[in-house]
Amino acid sequence: MSQNIEKQWYVLKAIGGKEKKVAEAIEAEIRNLKLQDYIAQVLVPTEKVYSVRGGKKVTKERISYPGYVLVQAALVGEIPYILRNTPNVMGFLSDTKTASMQATPLREDEVNRLLGRVDELAESEAEAEVPFVVGETVKVVEGPFASFYGAIDEIDEARKKLVVSVKIFGRKTPMELNYTQVEKE
Repeated sequence: MSQNIEKQWYVLKAIGGKEKKVAEAIEAEIRNLKLQDYIAQVLVPTEKVYSVRGGKKVTKERISYPGYVLVQAALVGEIPYILRNTPNVMGFLSDTKTASMQATPLREDEVNRLLGRVDELAESEAEAEVPFVVGETVKVVEGPFASFYGAIDEIDEARKKLVVSVKIFGRKTPMELNYTQVEKE
């Protein structure tokens, strides 16, 4: 029977910074009240943000849409009441004046864009944070030539690689290094 119930995606407005707590509370309600047939997924859209700190690649997870939680559910019976009255929830996102009382489901193209956008944002964020420029002097911090200095000749943003000319025994030698293997002078 659970397969016959049509579920749609809805957006809950949550207090900023409490999105994960809201998702956990809804998932606990699903387990406690056995609502798996009516609420399929609870999602807090996040994205991975890459940065280079101290020569090391650091990955953080950041919430893509602060203040919003996505729920795939069939809003029948008490389900809207349960979702609306979850702690830290302000109501449903809607296109009507009574926004917190009536839920408007997301269109399929909106859902695909929201769910697919996390990967795109992670990639574009990583590309946007290219911390180096051609001609800049960097210090090698990892590998057999650690503590050597060199100038950047090329930057391959797609592969996150640099070609750095390092002086070894008085000769300039080009080396291909990852962003994480060097740091700015």
